[in-house]
Amino acid sequence: MSSTAIVNIATLVTNDPSLGRGSSRASTSGSGGTSPLGLVRDAAVVIDGDRIVWAGASGTTPATDHRVDAAGRAVIPGFVDSHSHLVFAGDRTDEFNARMSGRPYSAGGIRTTVAATRAASDAELETNLTRFLTEALRQGTTTIETKSGYGLTTEDEARALRLAARHTDEVTYLGAHIPAPEYADDPAGYVDLVTGKMLDACVPHARWIDVFCERGAFDGDQARAVLTAGRAKGLHPRIHANQLSHGPGVQLAVELDAASADHCTHLTDADVDALAHSRTVATLLPGAEFSTRAAWPDARRLLDAGATVALSTDCNPGSSFTSSVPFCVALAVRDMGMTPDEALWSATAGGAAALRRTDVGRITPGARADLVLLDAPSHVHLAYRPGVPLVAGVWRRGVRAL
Repeated sequence: MSSTAIVNIATLVTNDPSLGRGSSRASTSGSGGTSPLGLVRDAAVVIDGDRIVWAGASGTTPATDHRVDAAGRAVIPGFVDSHSHLVFAGDRTDEFNARMSGRPYSAGGIRTTVAATRAASDAELETNLTRFLTEALRQGTTTIETKSGYGLTTEDEARALRLAARHTDEVTYLGAHIPAPEYADDPAGYVDLVTGKMLDACVPHARWIDVFCERGAFDGDQARAVLTAGRAKGLHPRIHANQLSHGPGVQLAVELDAASADHCTHLTDADVDALAHSRTVATLLPGAEFSTRAAWPDARRLLDAGATVALSTDCNPGSSFTSSVPFCVALAVRDMGMTPDEALWSATAGGAAALRRTDVGRITPGARADLVLLDAPSHVHLAYRPGVPLVAGVWRRGVRAL
Protein backbone atom coordinates (compact mmCIF):
# COMPACT_ATOMS: atom_id res chain seq x y z
CA MET A 1 0.00 0.00 0.00
CA SER A 2 1.04 3.60 -0.58
CA SER A 3 0.01 6.68 1.35
CA THR A 4 -1.49 9.89 -0.05
CA ALA A 5 -1.90 13.26 1.61
CA ILE A 6 -4.61 15.64 0.43
CA VAL A 7 -3.27 19.06 1.41
CA ASN A 8 -4.24 22.72 1.17
CA ILE A 9 -7.84 22.00 2.20
CA ALA A 10 -9.68 25.22 3.02
CA THR A 11 -12.33 23.51 5.16
CA LEU A 12 -12.25 19.87 6.23
CA VAL A 13 -15.43 18.25 7.53
CA THR A 14 -14.47 15.32 9.76
CA ASN A 15 -17.72 14.65 11.68
CA ASP A 16 -15.40 14.19 14.65
CA PRO A 17 -15.59 17.27 16.91
CA SER A 18 -12.53 16.11 18.87
CA LEU A 19 -10.31 16.75 15.85
CA GLY A 20 -11.03 20.46 16.02
CA ARG A 21 -11.62 20.97 19.70
CA GLY A 22 -9.03 23.13 21.42
CA SER A 23 -7.36 24.20 18.18
CA SER A 24 -7.09 27.77 16.95
CA ARG A 25 -7.84 26.33 13.51
CA ALA A 26 -11.12 24.74 14.59
CA SER A 27 -14.34 26.20 13.24
CA THR A 28 -17.39 26.77 15.38
CA SER A 29 -21.05 26.57 14.53
CA GLY A 30 -23.20 29.63 14.00
CA SER A 31 -24.52 29.37 17.55
CA GLY A 32 -21.03 29.70 18.97
CA GLY A 33 -20.56 26.07 20.01
CA THR A 34 -18.24 23.50 18.51
CA SER A 35 -19.73 22.24 15.25
CA PRO A 36 -20.81 18.57 15.15
CA LEU A 37 -18.95 18.52 11.85
CA GLY A 38 -15.55 18.77 13.51
CA LEU A 39 -14.54 21.47 11.04
CA VAL A 40 -10.83 22.16 10.60
CA ARG A 41 -9.49 25.10 8.57
CA ASP A 42 -6.30 24.91 6.50
CA ALA A 43 -6.30 21.14 6.84
CA ALA A 44 -4.93 17.94 5.39
CA VAL A 45 -5.93 14.27 5.29
CA VAL A 46 -3.73 11.20 4.91
CA ILE A 47 -4.97 8.01 3.25
CA ASP A 48 -3.13 4.70 3.52
CA GLY A 49 -4.69 1.87 1.56
CA ASP A 50 -8.45 2.05 2.03
CA ARG A 51 -8.33 3.89 5.39
CA ILE A 52 -7.93 7.36 6.81
CA VAL A 53 -4.83 7.33 8.99
CA TRP A 54 -4.53 11.02 9.89
CA ALA A 55 -6.53 14.25 9.66
CA GLY A 56 -5.78 17.67 11.06
CA ALA A 57 -4.06 21.02 10.56
CA SER A 58 -1.86 21.13 7.48
CA GLY A 59 1.21 22.34 9.35
CA THR A 60 1.64 18.95 11.00
CA THR A 61 0.91 16.67 8.03
CA PRO A 62 2.95 13.43 8.14
CA ALA A 63 5.22 12.51 5.24
CA THR A 64 3.53 10.42 2.55
CA ASP A 65 4.29 8.77 -0.78
CA HIS A 66 1.98 11.07 -2.75
CA ARG A 67 0.35 14.47 -2.34
CA VAL A 68 -2.81 15.92 -3.85
CA ASP A 69 -3.33 19.69 -3.75
CA ALA A 70 -6.93 20.57 -2.85
CA ALA A 71 -6.17 24.13 -3.99
CA GLY A 72 -8.12 25.81 -1.22
CA ARG A 73 -11.30 23.78 -1.63
CA ALA A 74 -13.41 21.90 0.90
CA VAL A 75 -13.26 18.17 1.64
CA ILE A 76 -16.21 16.32 3.16
CA PRO A 77 -16.99 12.66 3.89
CA GLY A 78 -18.59 10.72 1.07
CA PHE A 79 -22.36 10.84 1.23
CA VAL A 80 -24.12 7.83 2.76
CA ASP A 81 -27.42 7.34 0.94
CA SER A 82 -29.31 4.99 3.24
CA HIS A 83 -32.58 4.65 1.29
CA SER A 84 -32.99 4.00 -2.43
CA HIS A 85 -34.91 1.74 -4.84
CA LEU A 86 -32.58 1.20 -7.81
CA VAL A 87 -33.46 -2.25 -9.18
CA PHE A 88 -36.28 -1.55 -11.62
CA ALA A 89 -37.12 -1.10 -15.27
CA GLY A 90 -39.06 1.63 -17.08
CA ASP A 91 -39.99 5.04 -15.76
CA ARG A 92 -43.18 6.90 -14.88
CA THR A 93 -42.75 10.12 -16.81
CA ASP A 94 -46.43 10.32 -17.73
CA GLU A 95 -47.46 10.00 -14.10
CA PHE A 96 -45.09 12.78 -13.02
CA ASN A 97 -46.13 15.01 -15.91
CA ALA A 98 -49.79 14.62 -15.05
CA ARG A 99 -49.18 15.30 -11.36
CA MET A 100 -47.19 18.45 -12.07
CA SER A 101 -49.77 19.60 -14.63
CA GLY A 102 -52.70 19.19 -12.28
CA ARG A 103 -54.29 16.43 -14.33
CA PRO A 104 -55.78 13.20 -12.95
CA TYR A 105 -53.76 10.08 -13.68
CA SER A 106 -55.15 6.58 -13.29
CA ALA A 107 -52.25 4.32 -14.33
CA GLY A 108 -50.91 1.75 -11.91
CA GLY A 109 -48.24 3.63 -9.95
CA ILE A 110 -45.92 1.09 -8.31
CA ARG A 111 -47.71 -1.67 -10.23
CA THR A 112 -46.57 -0.06 -13.49
CA THR A 113 -42.96 -0.44 -12.37
CA VAL A 114 -43.63 -3.98 -11.16
CA ALA A 115 -44.85 -5.01 -14.61
CA ALA A 116 -41.84 -3.44 -16.35
CA THR A 117 -39.39 -4.94 -13.87
CA ARG A 118 -40.81 -8.43 -14.19
CA ALA A 119 -40.55 -8.19 -17.98
CA ALA A 120 -36.91 -6.99 -17.95
CA SER A 121 -33.93 -9.27 -18.28
CA ASP A 122 -31.23 -9.54 -15.63
CA ALA A 123 -28.88 -7.66 -17.94
CA GLU A 124 -31.34 -4.80 -18.40
CA LEU A 125 -31.92 -4.48 -14.66
CA GLU A 126 -28.20 -4.53 -13.89
CA THR A 127 -27.44 -1.97 -16.59
CA ASN A 128 -30.02 0.36 -15.04
CA LEU A 129 -28.68 -0.27 -11.56
CA THR A 130 -25.07 0.47 -12.46
CA ARG A 131 -26.12 3.60 -14.35
CA PHE A 132 -27.81 4.98 -11.25
CA LEU A 133 -24.90 3.97 -9.01
CA THR A 134 -22.45 5.76 -11.31
CA GLU A 135 -24.71 8.79 -11.38
CA ALA A 136 -24.79 8.84 -7.57
CA LEU A 137 -21.01 8.43 -7.33
CA ARG A 138 -20.48 11.46 -9.58
CA GLN A 139 -22.50 13.45 -7.03
CA GLY A 140 -20.41 12.28 -4.09
CA THR A 141 -22.26 9.19 -2.84
CA THR A 142 -19.77 6.54 -1.73
CA THR A 143 -22.08 4.27 0.30
CA ILE A 144 -25.58 3.40 -0.87
CA GLU A 145 -28.38 1.17 0.33
CA THR A 146 -30.86 -0.19 -2.18
CA LYS A 147 -33.95 -2.36 -2.01
CA SER A 148 -35.97 -4.89 -3.90
CA GLY A 149 -39.73 -4.32 -4.05
CA TYR A 150 -40.55 -4.08 -7.75
CA GLY A 151 -40.74 -7.81 -8.42
CA LEU A 152 -43.18 -9.07 -5.78
CA THR A 153 -42.70 -12.70 -6.77
CA THR A 154 -40.23 -15.03 -5.09
CA GLU A 155 -38.10 -15.26 -8.21
CA ASP A 156 -38.14 -11.54 -9.05
CA GLU A 157 -37.44 -10.38 -5.51
CA ALA A 158 -34.52 -12.81 -5.16
CA ARG A 159 -32.98 -11.78 -8.48
CA ALA A 160 -33.29 -8.07 -7.62
CA LEU A 161 -31.37 -8.65 -4.40
CA ARG A 162 -28.82 -10.88 -6.08
CA LEU A 163 -28.10 -8.17 -8.66
CA ALA A 164 -27.92 -5.44 -6.01
CA ALA A 165 -25.55 -7.47 -3.83
CA ARG A 166 -22.99 -7.47 -6.66
CA HIS A 167 -22.63 -3.71 -6.23
CA THR A 168 -23.31 -2.80 -2.58
CA ASP A 169 -23.18 -4.42 0.84
CA GLU A 170 -26.30 -2.54 1.94
CA VAL A 171 -29.11 -4.57 0.39
CA THR A 172 -32.69 -4.59 1.69
CA TYR A 173 -35.45 -7.12 1.10
CA LEU A 174 -38.68 -5.18 0.45
CA GLY A 175 -41.05 -7.90 -0.70
CA ALA A 176 -43.61 -6.04 1.42
CA HIS A 177 -43.61 -2.91 -0.74
CA ILE A 178 -47.25 -3.36 -1.73
CA PRO A 179 -49.30 -6.56 -2.04
CA ALA A 180 -48.53 -8.21 -5.35
CA PRO A 181 -51.26 -7.72 -7.98
CA GLU A 182 -52.03 -11.44 -7.88
CA TYR A 183 -52.87 -11.11 -4.18
CA ALA A 184 -55.03 -8.00 -4.39
CA ASP A 185 -57.92 -9.92 -2.82
CA ASP A 186 -55.75 -11.97 -0.46
CA PRO A 187 -53.35 -9.69 1.45
CA ALA A 188 -52.97 -12.25 4.24
CA GLY A 189 -51.84 -14.81 1.67
CA TYR A 190 -49.26 -12.36 0.36
CA VAL A 191 -47.91 -11.72 3.85
CA ASP A 192 -47.56 -15.49 4.24
CA LEU A 193 -45.54 -15.59 1.02
CA VAL A 194 -43.35 -12.63 2.04
CA THR A 195 -42.61 -14.18 5.44
CA GLY A 196 -42.21 -17.72 4.09
CA LYS A 197 -40.97 -18.95 0.74
CA MET A 198 -40.00 -15.51 -0.56
CA LEU A 199 -38.09 -14.65 2.61
CA ASP A 200 -36.14 -17.91 2.46
CA ALA A 201 -35.12 -17.19 -1.15
CA CYS A 202 -34.06 -13.61 -0.35
CA VAL A 203 -32.18 -14.01 2.94
CA PRO A 204 -28.87 -15.06 1.31
CA HIS A 205 -28.68 -11.82 -0.65
CA ALA A 206 -29.79 -9.20 1.89
CA ARG A 207 -28.71 -7.54 5.13
CA TRP A 208 -31.97 -5.72 5.90
CA ILE A 209 -35.73 -6.26 5.78
CA ASP A 210 -38.19 -3.43 5.15
CA VAL A 211 -41.97 -2.97 4.89
CA PHE A 212 -44.19 -0.13 3.68
CA CYS A 213 -46.41 0.41 6.73
CA GLU A 214 -49.15 2.63 5.35
CA ARG A 215 -52.85 2.63 4.53
CA GLY A 216 -53.18 0.82 1.19
CA ALA A 217 -49.99 -1.17 1.76
CA PHE A 218 -49.48 -3.03 5.08
CA ASP A 219 -51.03 -2.31 8.45
CA GLY A 220 -49.23 -2.44 11.80
CA ASP A 221 -49.93 -6.11 12.48
CA GLN A 222 -48.84 -7.15 9.00
CA ALA A 223 -45.71 -4.99 9.23
CA ARG A 224 -44.81 -6.54 12.59
CA ALA A 225 -45.22 -10.03 11.12
CA VAL A 226 -42.94 -9.19 8.20
CA LEU A 227 -40.20 -7.58 10.28
CA THR A 228 -40.18 -10.20 13.04
CA ALA A 229 -40.02 -13.00 10.46
CA GLY A 230 -37.06 -11.33 8.81
CA ARG A 231 -35.34 -10.72 12.12
CA ALA A 232 -35.73 -14.41 13.00
CA LYS A 233 -33.82 -15.22 9.80
CA GLY A 234 -31.01 -12.77 10.62
CA LEU A 235 -32.16 -9.69 8.68
CA HIS A 236 -32.17 -6.35 10.51
CA PRO A 237 -35.40 -4.29 10.44
CA ARG A 238 -36.02 -0.89 8.87
CA ILE A 239 -39.40 0.50 7.91
CA HIS A 240 -41.23 2.95 5.63
CA ALA A 241 -43.16 4.82 8.32
CA ASN A 242 -45.66 7.67 8.58
CA GLN A 243 -45.15 8.97 5.05
CA LEU A 244 -48.68 9.64 3.89
CA SER A 245 -50.52 9.78 7.21
CA HIS A 246 -50.18 9.15 10.92
CA GLY A 247 -49.81 5.45 11.61
CA PRO A 248 -48.11 2.81 13.75
CA GLY A 249 -44.86 2.64 11.74
CA VAL A 250 -42.62 4.79 13.93
CA GLN A 251 -43.75 3.15 17.17
CA LEU A 252 -43.22 -0.28 15.63
CA ALA A 253 -39.75 0.73 14.46
CA VAL A 254 -38.74 1.76 17.97
CA GLU A 255 -40.33 -1.35 19.52
CA LEU A 256 -38.31 -3.62 17.21
CA ASP A 257 -35.11 -1.54 17.45
CA ALA A 258 -35.21 -0.92 13.71
CA ALA A 259 -32.14 0.84 12.39
CA SER A 260 -34.32 3.50 10.77
CA ALA A 261 -37.85 4.73 10.34
CA ASP A 262 -37.95 6.30 6.90
CA HIS A 263 -40.05 9.28 5.71
CA CYS A 264 -41.41 10.36 9.16
CA THR A 265 -43.57 13.08 7.60
CA HIS A 266 -46.61 12.75 9.87
CA LEU A 267 -45.57 12.42 13.51
CA THR A 268 -47.31 12.77 16.85
CA ASP A 269 -45.48 14.10 19.88
CA ALA A 270 -45.30 10.49 21.11
CA ASP A 271 -43.60 9.45 17.85
CA VAL A 272 -41.01 12.20 18.16
CA ASP A 273 -40.35 11.33 21.79
CA ALA A 274 -40.00 7.63 20.96
CA LEU A 275 -37.44 8.35 18.26
CA ALA A 276 -35.52 10.73 20.51
CA HIS A 277 -35.18 8.04 23.19
CA SER A 278 -34.18 5.18 20.89
CA ARG A 279 -31.42 4.05 18.56
CA THR A 280 -33.80 4.26 15.59
CA VAL A 281 -32.77 6.96 13.11
CA ALA A 282 -35.42 9.18 11.52
CA THR A 283 -34.48 9.11 7.83
CA LEU A 284 -35.98 12.04 5.94
CA LEU A 285 -36.45 11.87 2.18
CA PRO A 286 -37.17 15.37 0.84
CA GLY A 287 -37.00 14.29 -2.79
CA ALA A 288 -40.33 12.55 -2.27
CA GLU A 289 -42.03 15.67 -0.96
CA PHE A 290 -40.48 17.75 -3.74
CA SER A 291 -41.73 15.36 -6.43
CA THR A 292 -45.22 14.92 -5.00
CA ARG A 293 -45.82 18.43 -3.60
CA ALA A 294 -46.55 16.88 -0.22
CA ALA A 295 -45.97 18.45 3.19
CA TRP A 296 -42.32 18.61 4.23
CA PRO A 297 -41.08 16.57 7.21
CA ASP A 298 -40.34 18.77 10.22
CA ALA A 299 -36.64 18.14 10.71
CA ARG A 300 -36.36 20.97 13.23
CA ARG A 301 -38.88 19.31 15.53
CA LEU A 302 -36.97 16.02 15.45
CA LEU A 303 -33.56 17.61 15.97
CA ASP A 304 -34.70 19.81 18.83
CA ALA A 305 -36.14 16.74 20.56
CA GLY A 306 -32.78 14.97 20.29
CA ALA A 307 -33.61 12.42 17.58
CA THR A 308 -30.90 11.27 15.18
CA VAL A 309 -31.76 12.36 11.64
CA ALA A 310 -30.49 11.05 8.32
CA LEU A 311 -31.06 12.52 4.86
CA SER A 312 -31.40 10.27 1.84
CA THR A 313 -32.62 10.44 -1.75
CA ASP A 314 -35.31 7.73 -1.87
CA CYS A 315 -34.27 7.41 -5.51
CA ASN A 316 -37.14 5.59 -7.25
CA PRO A 317 -39.05 6.00 -10.52
CA GLY A 318 -42.35 7.08 -9.00
CA SER A 319 -42.03 9.59 -6.19
CA SER A 320 -38.39 10.72 -6.01
CA PHE A 321 -36.41 10.14 -9.19
CA THR A 322 -33.22 11.82 -8.02
CA SER A 323 -29.88 10.29 -7.06
CA SER A 324 -28.50 13.64 -5.86
CA VAL A 325 -27.77 13.90 -2.15
CA PRO A 326 -26.58 17.53 -2.63
CA PHE A 327 -30.04 18.36 -3.98
CA CYS A 328 -31.63 16.79 -0.90
CA VAL A 329 -29.27 18.74 1.36
CA ALA A 330 -30.39 21.98 -0.30
CA LEU A 331 -34.07 21.04 0.11
CA ALA A 332 -33.56 20.19 3.78
CA VAL A 333 -31.95 23.57 4.46
CA ARG A 334 -34.47 25.54 2.43
CA ASP A 335 -37.70 23.80 3.42
CA MET A 336 -37.19 21.54 6.44
CA GLY A 337 -35.61 23.84 9.01
CA MET A 338 -32.11 22.34 8.99
CA THR A 339 -28.90 24.33 9.14
CA PRO A 340 -26.25 23.60 6.50
CA ASP A 341 -24.15 21.85 9.18
CA GLU A 342 -27.05 19.68 10.30
CA ALA A 343 -28.03 18.75 6.75
CA LEU A 344 -24.49 17.71 5.82
CA TRP A 345 -24.07 15.70 9.04
CA SER A 346 -27.38 13.94 8.37
CA ALA A 347 -26.35 13.09 4.79
CA THR A 348 -23.05 11.57 5.96
CA ALA A 349 -22.78 10.47 9.60
CA GLY A 350 -26.57 10.35 9.90
CA GLY A 351 -26.82 8.01 6.94
CA ALA A 352 -24.10 5.86 8.47
CA ALA A 353 -26.09 5.68 11.72
CA ALA A 354 -29.16 4.60 9.74
CA LEU A 355 -27.08 1.70 8.44
CA ARG A 356 -25.52 1.01 11.86
CA ARG A 357 -22.10 1.80 10.41
CA THR A 358 -19.19 3.54 12.14
CA ASP A 359 -16.61 3.11 9.37
CA VAL A 360 -18.22 5.52 6.87
CA GLY A 361 -19.69 9.02 7.01
CA ARG A 362 -16.68 10.56 8.78
CA ILE A 363 -13.05 11.50 8.11
CA THR A 364 -11.22 10.28 11.15
CA PRO A 365 -8.37 7.79 11.70
CA GLY A 366 -9.59 4.25 11.12
CA ALA A 367 -12.57 5.22 8.98
CA ARG A 368 -12.88 4.05 5.40
CA ALA A 369 -11.23 6.50 3.02
CA ASP A 370 -14.38 7.84 1.36
CA LEU A 371 -13.97 11.55 0.65
CA VAL A 372 -15.43 14.22 -1.61
CA LEU A 373 -13.55 17.28 -2.87
CA LEU A 374 -15.91 20.18 -3.47
CA ASP A 375 -15.29 22.91 -6.00
CA ALA A 376 -16.01 25.43 -3.23
CA PRO A 377 -14.22 26.63 -0.09
CA SER A 378 -16.97 25.42 2.28
CA HIS A 379 -19.59 22.71 2.59
CA VAL A 380 -22.18 25.48 3.02
CA HIS A 381 -22.07 25.92 -0.77
CA LEU A 382 -24.04 22.67 -1.12
CA ALA A 383 -27.12 24.61 0.03
CA TYR A 384 -25.90 28.08 -0.97
CA ARG A 385 -25.49 27.06 -4.65
CA PRO A 386 -28.29 24.52 -5.25
CA GLY A 387 -28.22 22.65 -8.52
CA VAL A 388 -24.57 23.49 -9.24
CA PRO A 389 -22.31 20.44 -9.82
CA LEU A 390 -19.80 21.12 -7.03
CA VAL A 391 -18.24 17.65 -6.74
CA ALA A 392 -14.70 17.96 -8.12
CA GLY A 393 -13.26 14.66 -6.87
CA VAL A 394 -14.31 11.46 -5.13
CA TRP A 395 -12.22 8.88 -3.29
CA ARG A 396 -13.89 5.58 -2.44
CA ARG A 397 -12.06 3.01 -0.33
CA GLY A 398 -8.93 5.08 -0.83
CA VAL A 399 -9.04 5.01 -4.62
CA ARG A 400 -9.80 8.13 -6.60
CA ALA A 401 -12.99 7.30 -8.53
CA LEU A 402 -13.65 10.75 -9.99
